[in-house]
Amino acid sequence: MIARQTFRLASPLQHGVRRYATDGQPRSRWAQAGKFGLYAFGSSFAIFAVFRYVTATPENIEKFRAQYEKQLAESKSSADNSATTANDGKPANKTFKGGDQGWVDLKLESVEQVNHNTKKFRFALPDKDDVSGLQIASALLTKYKGPEMDKPIIRPYTPVSDEDARGHLDFIVKRYPNGPMSEHFHSMDPPQRLDFKGPIPKYPWSPNKHDHICLISGGTGITPMYQLCRAIFSNPADKTKVTLVFGNVTEEDILLKHEFEDLENKYPQRFRAFYMLDQPPEGWMQGTGYINRDLLKQVLPEPKVENIKIFVCGPPGMYKAISGPKKSPSDQGDLGGILKELGYTKDQVYKF
Repeated sequence: MIARQTFRLASPLQHGVRRYATDGQPRSRWAQAGKFGLYAFGSSFAIFAVFRYVTATPENIEKFRAQYEKQLAESKSSADNSATTANDGKPANKTFKGGDQGWVDLKLESVEQVNHNTKKFRFALPDKDDVSGLQIASALLTKYKGPEMDKPIIRPYTPVSDEDARGHLDFIVKRYPNGPMSEHFHSMDPPQRLDFKGPIPKYPWSPNKHDHICLISGGTGITPMYQLCRAIFSNPADKTKVTLVFGNVTEEDILLKHEFEDLENKYPQRFRAFYMLDQPPEGWMQGTGYINRDLLKQVLPEPKVENIKIFVCGPPGMYKAISGPKKSPSDQGDLGGILKELGYTKDQVYKF
């Protein structure tokens, strides 16, 4: 255990291109009904496998593999349907439908202090059996107009709750000086209400769309990255490898660190996280300073590797240094910064 922890902490300095071995055993968040079906299938199929072992041939082995993968896919489909079906058997209502739906005001249900400048906000959906209606990857717009404001403030936020979570939405919001929307969030108390609209589609994800994705993030830019990770590692059929590079000021500022450590422990051959701190504590064994060229060259796959995608999300200064800024919410703009210097192409990079 000590050797494993030392390897994990020192890896940014010891390793170049990421290497993976056999995938770790996944732990899904399927609905209970889906779990029961899969466990029942697993038990019966294991008995069948022992019985067939004595007559194993290449043809029987291939037939066994095909039957297993078919049953696994059917079990996952059943679990997904169960997760989006209300208690009465009807499809769960989606709170956010997009299009011309307009704004939906939600009641703040609870507030949790995360660190010195970050809180977690839970908003209740209109009905306890409702789901949000968000896809991977997508966000919601928020709107607030103070009594002395000429026009409302509108900002996008990505929830950190599961897309199939019933009855609520969770957001992690860092308070920024002179950030009017983040300051309004932090001034709220239950049961105040806030306007939301969406979903706002970002990068459409499907299982195994890329062999390897790399997430470069700073501050609360981590939330869309976490959304992608949840989708990938909750789906046993998705074998995508993920590398996270996350920059912050202090160790306390690393949001969702426990969740990422959990993924790294469960999927050590498929998920790795590298952290950079401007103000590291004594004994810190990962990177210091800003996310830089040397680190990215070390931990990202080579630009010539096929079917990779690099995602970037963070403050404006980080975009400028890493990938170049977006021109607008709908225009990715030209690729610039360190990623261009390292030889990546515009098609290999997506800016949230």
